[in-house]
Amino acid sequence: MPAGSRYRSLVWLVCGVLVWLAPAELAAQAIPDLPGSTPPVRLTAPRIPPLPEAQWTDEHRAIVATYGPEVRIGNAFKTLLNVPALVEAVMPFLIYITSDSTLSARHRELLILRTAWLSQNAYLWADHAPVARTAGVTPADRHRIAEGPDATGWDPFEATLLRLADELFRNSAVSDATWSALDARYDLYHMVDAIMTVNEFTLLSMLFNSMGVQPDDGATARFPADVPYRVAVPARERPLDAPRVDPIEGPGLRVGRTFARHPRVAETRRGNSNYVNRVSPLTPHYRELLILRIGWNCQSVYEWAKHVGSVGRARDHGLEPALIAAGPDAPGWDAFEIAHLTAADEIYRDGIVSDATWTALARRYDTREMMSVLMTVANYRLVSMSLNAFGVQPQPTDELFPTLPRP
Repeated sequence: MPAGSRYRSLVWLVCGVLVWLAPAELAAQAIPDLPGSTPPVRLTAPRIPPLPEAQWTDEHRAIVATYGPEVRIGNAFKTLLNVPALVEAVMPFLIYITSDSTLSARHRELLILRTAWLSQNAYLWADHAPVARTAGVTPADRHRIAEGPDATGWDPFEATLLRLADELFRNSAVSDATWSALDARYDLYHMVDAIMTVNEFTLLSMLFNSMGVQPDDGATARFPADVPYRVAVPARERPLDAPRVDPIEGPGLRVGRTFARHPRVAETRRGNSNYVNRVSPLTPHYRELLILRIGWNCQSVYEWAKHVGSVGRARDHGLEPALIAAGPDAPGWDAFEIAHLTAADEIYRDGIVSDATWTALARRYDTREMMSVLMTVANYRLVSMSLNAFGVQPQPTDELFPTLPRP
């Protein structure tokens, strides 16, 4: 066992005493405030600038040629071009969600704009306002999207769609009432597509907020200035003890067999996790640190179990899961590990990495590594919300959350 791991194990014996003596105090430290608890602050200039065309290589030009007919090559795309492999990971699922999903164009854009509002991502709001108008979302509708599901004028089903976005954003889960209301009208494919639309645009918002992607020149739509930022949903319900979406029979992990119920989603979203786990330059130590912290924040027990266990093998990489649950204030972390844990907390709570945390990471990381940190947390926020919503269940032999107070 590495010396650092031995030290952390000893430290955790002390933390266990703290849990026994003062659970309320530790709970306040272990899980950050819920997303949307305070009005977010956003960057007005890029941290990672869009890659100028003068710097494009043949690889960049080939990627633009591949995706240019289907997506606009604006500031977001050009920023992702700084890491070509990240473009290849993100684009197939994004194209499916925005163009090919089973949702009507209007329902799709309601969910996208509400998620952009919740995340306060000015780029996505400005980018999708014209698309939404073509889909029948009027300027008055956009104003009511910002006001939320309780605004006057929504029909009950569209109000439920907005409520779905609010619950996923705030609670990383979907209430029984909202699931049942959608299930009364949507088939399985529509249900999965609605949830994954919110989750994908939450991922994009976290990336774009933290990289500082600014609205494109000529994009005029802005958030309504007269609508205060507010997110109001019921408290998160207890975790599901049975799946809402049954995994298909056969070998493999339950998460893969659950997504396999919707083959197009399973096929197109594969690149996101593949980038994080196989392409990203982050070491397994820091990758699993980020994945487990965002899984804990979202209270995604299946994600936690697999990345402690057979998928992530956290302890093999010098990590003590209980310390990750305790968070960046727990004793035993070095400053760089604290920066990773704090980044995961900030992205979860605020949808953006703070200047101080960004600076701490950027002292050692280059642009590719910084973007990989963001993608790791954002992708596993998407995964956590999906697992919670679909009710993917751990196996009886899985190691579940440590004995720390739950939110």
